[in-house]
Amino acid sequence: MSRSEAPPLPEPLRVPVADSHTHLDMQDATLEESLARAAAVNVTTVVQVGCDVVGSRWAAETAAAHPNVHAAVALHPNEAPRIVHGDPEGWSRQGAREADGTAALHEALAEIDALAALDHVRGVGETGLDHFRTGPEGMAAQEESFRAHIEIAKRHGKALVIHDREAHADVLRVLADAGAPERTVFHCYSGDADMARICADAGYFMSFAGNVTFKNAQPLRDALAVAPTELILVETDAPFLTPAPYRGRPNAPYLVPITLRAMAEVKGLDEDTLAEAVADNTARAFDY
Repeated sequence: MSRSEAPPLPEPLRVPVADSHTHLDMQDATLEESLARAAAVNVTTVVQVGCDVVGSRWAAETAAAHPNVHAAVALHPNEAPRIVHGDPEGWSRQGAREADGTAALHEALAEIDALAALDHVRGVGETGLDHFRTGPEGMAAQEESFRAHIEIAKRHGKALVIHDREAHADVLRVLADAGAPERTVFHCYSGDADMARICADAGYFMSFAGNVTFKNAQPLRDALAVAPTELILVETDAPFLTPAPYRGRPNAPYLVPITLRAMAEVKGLDEDTLAEAVADNTARAFDY
């Protein structure tokens, strides 16, 4: 089986759900194909997430044209240091770039602020901190960007969508210090059970992705087990994090049922009960 071949459609869910975090602009299928495949398995709503100015514009335009697509707009945590300090290696999909300094970061944030004001934009994200890809030299730009996104989310009454990679304590510190928006979502939740309890106490939503199905992900399943059902979302983060048994192959919103069924098993809930809860939670989180 080719690693590039799309996995087959899973058995449809009986209760419609939302993919709370996807990147349709990074997937091989057309937008129409992606939405049709998802609908065929009862994934009837998607949140399309921007990672830079161009991707955020596309998310907003797509949501404006499709009633079952909601947009989130932001500069990804790794985007802020790239704007300020440049990216000579060009590892990101935008390729190599020159350092443009803090003024360019502020300009990009102003554009995100303007997009966040649009009605069909339901979230500000993905923003946060990433200590995996960004070294010490980029931390200040990353945190400045994160704090600016928190303010944008609060100003426009939108959900805050957090990317937290190997930065749990710092993300929680900034949220506590800046004051989290009313609705805050930890996308691709990656903390342990102790952190899940902290998030639950704060009322933060925790969105679980395909990596909850991975063999080595027991700490993630332990976190899901203690997370309150009313704060749980499901996502693909497609084209990344394809659930087992298709790990390594392209991910897409139509694979949500595989992850949701694995989550139901961990929670000791039947599939329909969890699907109903997740659908309700996602609508509350993104206020649609």
